[in-house]
Amino acid sequence: MSDAHLFSASAIDAIRQSQAEWEEGALAAFLKTRPEEKDVYETESGIPLKRIYTAADVADIPAEELGFPGAYPFTRGVYPTMYRGRPWTIRQVAGFGNPEATNQRYKYMIQTGQTGLSTDFDLPTLLGLDSDDPMAFGEVGRVGVAIDTMDDIDRLFDGIDLEKISVSLTINPSAWVVYAMFVAVAEQRGCDLAKLTGTLQADPLKEYVAQKEWIYPVRPAVRLLRDLIMYSARATPKINPVSLSGYHLSDVGGNALQEIAFTMAFTIAYCEEVTKAGMDIDDFAPRLSFFFISHQDFFEQICKFRAARRVYAKIVAERFKARKPESMRLRVHVQTAAMSLTKVEHHNNLMRTAIQALGAVLGGCQSMHTNGLDEAFAIPTEEAMKLAIRTQQIIREEINVTSVIDPLGGSYFIERLTRDMETEIWKMLDEVEERGGAVKLVEEGWFQQKLADSAYATFKKIDSGEKISVGVNRFADEASSTAEVHIHPYDEQCTQLQIDRLQAVRANRDDARIRTLLAELAEEARSDDTNLLPKTIELVKARATLGEICGALRGVWGAYAEPMIV
Repeated sequence: MSDAHLFSASAIDAIRQSQAEWEEGALAAFLKTRPEEKDVYETESGIPLKRIYTAADVADIPAEELGFPGAYPFTRGVYPTMYRGRPWTIRQVAGFGNPEATNQRYKYMIQTGQTGLSTDFDLPTLLGLDSDDPMAFGEVGRVGVAIDTMDDIDRLFDGIDLEKISVSLTINPSAWVVYAMFVAVAEQRGCDLAKLTGTLQADPLKEYVAQKEWIYPVRPAVRLLRDLIMYSARATPKINPVSLSGYHLSDVGGNALQEIAFTMAFTIAYCEEVTKAGMDIDDFAPRLSFFFISHQDFFEQICKFRAARRVYAKIVAERFKARKPESMRLRVHVQTAAMSLTKVEHHNNLMRTAIQALGAVLGGCQSMHTNGLDEAFAIPTEEAMKLAIRTQQIIREEINVTSVIDPLGGSYFIERLTRDMETEIWKMLDEVEERGGAVKLVEEGWFQQKLADSAYATFKKIDSGEKISVGVNRFADEASSTAEVHIHPYDEQCTQLQIDRLQAVRANRDDARIRTLLAELAEEARSDDTNLLPKTIELVKARATLGEICGALRGVWGAYAEPMIV
């Protein structure tokens, strides 16, 4: 319980009276000789900050809003023992070139101490294009690993026991195909599908408003996620079929309140879609997962995670009538803020990342990626990744912040800011509801406009110097310039190797069967009642390519055209 509940109403009144006397006396006298640096103090998202917080500031917060770890509303953490029972997963992302190159990076990071895998895919794979598609030219393997067939997935995880390490797949519009390939490879290896653990990002709505990687119109994309959630819940019960990704909303300029509120609006839309199709909330909600940023405003970020847990628990319990506690647990993967990294004095990025990582831990994350100090330049080098992993290991092993659960819980400031953020998040969710819901507003460009406005306001503060970047617009060293750093090299032979492999696959498969299966998939897509995953798994096992499968549905649903944002 917060200390406010240990005070009587008269004691709270006495605290308020004492504070008023302090403000009129000692504070007022001191301000005359040494004024404060700013007239207004606030968080990055605009919540006003008082100079001091007391028990009076949390007197209106019921004790049950704080609760206990692992219990509703999960403000203090999603598990009863948190890091005393199990530390967060160190899950650095990797993905570049051909599958073998990424596999080699995986093994290096596991050797360095990483405890979970995470995969970035190249742009053609994300957009449902094969490596030999003319639209893929120049992009194969450049910002992620290239995947064309299930054999590429097999190569990607060569020598890695899929039953013993969790795998995160950062894939969105073509997520259901990559999932089908992953399942097919696991079956081919004789794995028990019930033992597979991991996460697909597979969050379509955030693509339309932030990351801008899409294939189909909005509603068919949501249908594909529905099919993935419903199939995965039964076939791979320990895999998270979606990671609702507020990170990308923040990465394009959204503030902390928008990150959580918009993500929760998308969560509501997905849950409505799945429950409307006949699945009970408790049959799939335990496997919903989330992906948030840990940004620069240290205390706001900590309170953001706490408020998000409380809001999510209430949505699932009150709106969707969940009964299982595990349905109400908001489990979150966190990445430090790539947009905070600088090329100038890039070694400062080590300190930025370490502080952001500490905020994620104090906020109660379940897994984390810490950015490499050279990530503003290119894909991180092995040395940068080792330092990023060491950052997490130092926080875990050396500074003793994991011994107490929610160590900042009960702080007057933390509890007040958590409540203030929660209040603002609910206001945003109410507005989304009043305007017709998340899917409608994505189609209209409403979320896109809100994020663009927020980004513009932030960049104005950077340009004016109101928002400080040390070494860039404050304390700039004239002798410093953008560093010449050794960056990860791009393999110029990547494209040709993928094309050669594709041609070999096409030359040795049953093309007639592929054509039949693709026609059957297209027919199933014309009806909203059929789950598309079983046919997709048939296709990947027959060695249909990712581009062929995605193209078949593009022929049914068409492609997405973004609305104008003015």
